Parts: sequence; structure tokens; C-alpha cells
Amino acid sequence: MEINEQYVWLLWSSAFLIPWGIIYISFPAHRRAMLWASLFTMPFGLSEPLFVPEYWSPPSLFDLALRTGFDIESLIFCFGIGGIAAVMYNLLTRRVPVAVPTNERKKPLHRHHYKALAAPFIIFVPLYFLPWNPIYPSIVAMAIGAVANILCRPDLKQKTWIGGLLFLVYYALFLVGLEWTAPGYIDRVWNLSALSGINIAFMPLEELLFAITFGMYWAGVYEHITWRK
Repeated sequence: MEINEQYVWLLWSSAFLIPWGIIYISFPAHRRAMLWASLFTMPFGLSEPLFVPEYWSPPSLFDLALRTGFDIESLIFCFGIGGIAAVMYNLLTRRVPVAVPTNERKKPLHRHHYKALAAPFIIFVPLYFLPWNPIYPSIVAMAIGAVANILCRPDLKQKTWIGGLLFLVYYALFLVGLEWTAPGYIDRVWNLSALSGINIAFMPLEELLFAITFGMYWAGVYEHITWRK
């Protein structure tokens, strides 16, 4: 049965909550990190007007995205991906973050602790006003933020790189599911003429770059902010 186009974005964003809920219930040791990360990333759904219609124009509940730029689905989406990105590496390695000893927090590298965390948000602003699609400053900003986190917290280097790759695979599977349940949706909704035109199968390169840089940055944010390792 064909899905009504109006509800594809809602169903796709909500689908991210299914593995989120399964992991949250199954792995109590990671619940705090998941919930913390998801609540932290959820407000970024309010940035949707920066991307509609320049990057994409998804039909949404009550036509909110097309009428206002904002939509409910973006909040659901950001909540769902944040918690997963924060714990994928931990689940793979079966490790639970522990507190960083007080003496380690005083090392010179940690003088730049909050600068590293804030790097993508500071960098995004001037990059946004350059004459390019808004997805590109987002990708560059998150990549720079990931590198800044590694420079400040070298112990998170492996988690950052592997976490990015894990989230890339995870996100690509959801793109496959989107195309399978709503054939041609990406071609109809994404503003492909404003992008590079490079696709991996049917997936725009920009979506995959977003996935890996998002995964890299958010893989270590919980440990970074809460002084865990």
C-alpha cells in the first residue's frame, strides 16, 4: 500500500525512535547518555527553516514545513538520532563511560575544553552566509567540531572516527528504508539541483556526509561535556 506523501516524513522520523527505544530498554547502563544526548540534540530541529526550501521541502503535518519552515517531524528526528549517535560505539565495544580523574582534567589540553565543544556552532554562523547550500556549512562545522574534540580529548579519537562510520551505516539503512517505502521520495523532496549531483546509489552525497560528520561529533560529546572517558 502506498504511503500518503503527507506522512512520509513523519513516519521516517518516527522510525528512528524504534531502535532508540529498544536500546534504551535493553541497555540500562547507557540510558543516561542516550536521554541526555537526545534532549540536547532535539532543539536543533528548530533550525529547519535554514534548510527549507534551500536543501529540501518535505510535506509535513499541517503543511508546517512549507508554510513556516518549522515542523514537528524535525524535533522527532533530532531526538532519535542524537541518543543513538552518542552510544553506538559504546554498544559495539561494550564499554560504559567512567569519570575522568580530577588530576587529568587539569592538563593543558583541557584549557580549550569548551572552545572545542562550541567550535561547530561558532563556525557555522559565518559559513552559513557564504553563497552555498546550507547543508555544506553544517557538514563543515560538524567536521571541524569533531577534529577540535579530538585535539582537546585525544582519548576520544577512536570513538570519534568509529562512531562516525557506525552512524553513517545506520543512517544509510534508514535512507534505504525511506526509498523502499516511498519510491522516488528523495528525488521529489530534496533540492537535488542545488547540490553536488553526486549520488551513492540513490543517496545524495550530502546526506551521507551529514551522517558521518554528525556521528563523529556527537559520538564523544556526552563524554566531553560530562568529563567521562
